[in-house]
Amino acid sequence: MNIKEKHTQLIKTEAKRLGFLSCGISKAEFLEEEAPRLEKWLGKGMHGEMGYMENHFDKRLDPTKLVDGAKSVISLLLNYFPSEKQVSDSYKISKYAYGTDYHFVIKDKLKSLLQFVQEEIGEVHGRAFVDSAPVLDKAWAARSGLGWIGKHSNLLTQQVGSFYFIAELIVDLDLEYDSPVTDHCGTCTACIDACPTEAIVEPYVVDGSKCISYFTIELKNEIPSEFQGKFEDWMFGCDVCQDVCPWNRFSKPHQEPLFNPHPDLLSMTKKDWEEITQEVFQKIFKKSAVKRTKFSGLQRNINFISS
Repeated sequence: MNIKEKHTQLIKTEAKRLGFLSCGISKAEFLEEEAPRLEKWLGKGMHGEMGYMENHFDKRLDPTKLVDGAKSVISLLLNYFPSEKQVSDSYKISKYAYGTDYHFVIKDKLKSLLQFVQEEIGEVHGRAFVDSAPVLDKAWAARSGLGWIGKHSNLLTQQVGSFYFIAELIVDLDLEYDSPVTDHCGTCTACIDACPTEAIVEPYVVDGSKCISYFTIELKNEIPSEFQGKFEDWMFGCDVCQDVCPWNRFSKPHQEPLFNPHPDLLSMTKKDWEEITQEVFQKIFKKSAVKRTKFSGLQRNINFISS
């Protein structure tokens, strides 16, 4: 086993020990195929009010602009599929937001992994990324052989589905690179047919400005009235395109205690949500990603769905 293989094996073994579902590695280089796609998507305004998507265009496509001397992108998946779901008579929140905000959980694991690399291999410089910086994480995960990008534009993996977070370590270390896998969506259009707001405008293209997740989380202004009655009770995020995907039949519950929801979250009914107070909001979502929308935002979403 050569030194590159040895280092690669070390990293993948430690990633597994830290609880990651899988780990794939690709060469840190300019994302040539993604560049025109991203440009076209932005040009059509499919990012809506998410102005930050336009920033750092070059950094989004070139990891060497984020980490000096970057040689490898280590992509990691972390399962968040819950063992229990909300009661049926409830306004729904996306499964990824049930427990502690994933940014904190994953950042800690990534720091541990980077520290391990530095202790075991030596002077390695790198940065950890959890969708809070200009990194096209799905593109890197696909390049690293962790799955393929489905027609709903999420990463999909055979035997696992898509209910996982994606994160990266970009490092200045030469490693063994994985190869992409083939697309297994075939002729299936389940996600396109099921999207309540018709946000999947064509296979592999999602108009972000029509997506329920965008309306309920990112949009700061009023939700356009033309979407009234189309939210299917989603008040924070939306899982429809993942819920209907045949590959998610294989999803297994996560093993991360921090992703377990506050007990009250699962039992709250529509009536409870309509009467929610700031105090209850703070208690249930103390460390949750739902805090992004704030109490007022959640109330706006609930009013929009229930009126």
